[in-house]
Amino acid sequence: MTFAFRPATGADFEALLDLSIRVMRPHLERAGRWDPARRRARMEAAFAGGGMLVIEDQGQTLGCIGLEPGAEAVDLHSLYLEPAWQGRGLGATVVAQALARHPGRRCAIAVLKDSPARRFWERQGFVLVGEQPYDWVMERPPTD
Repeated sequence: MTFAFRPATGADFEALLDLSIRVMRPHLERAGRWDPARRRARMEAAFAGGGMLVIEDQGQTLGCIGLEPGAEAVDLHSLYLEPAWQGRGLGATVVAQALARHPGRRCAIAVLKDSPARRFWERQGFVLVGEQPYDWVMERPPTD
């Protein structure tokens, strides 16, 4: 699978918001946390950080990922893939290539509790380091 990253623009916002809703809504409903206004605000915050990347192949949007380099770690967030592309290895490839942009840096992500995504992140080398009311805090140690 070939794909490229490009910086997200304001023109991408509604489509990526829709994707995040389609991916996250069932998990958020199960956790009792579904709120359309909160979902929009979370995506606005993700865009405001400037690290949102669109994942595309020949002009087709496959998903997005957010990377925010901080002083202590690279915060990874907003990995949303079109459902048709989930379970086919694209997510692991996207994460590997995205994190390769920040070699030698520790990476962190918050994962919704009771989400099947925790197993995905563990396969990518992330380990549980903390807990918040609704999220697991996971990190991947620095790699060369």
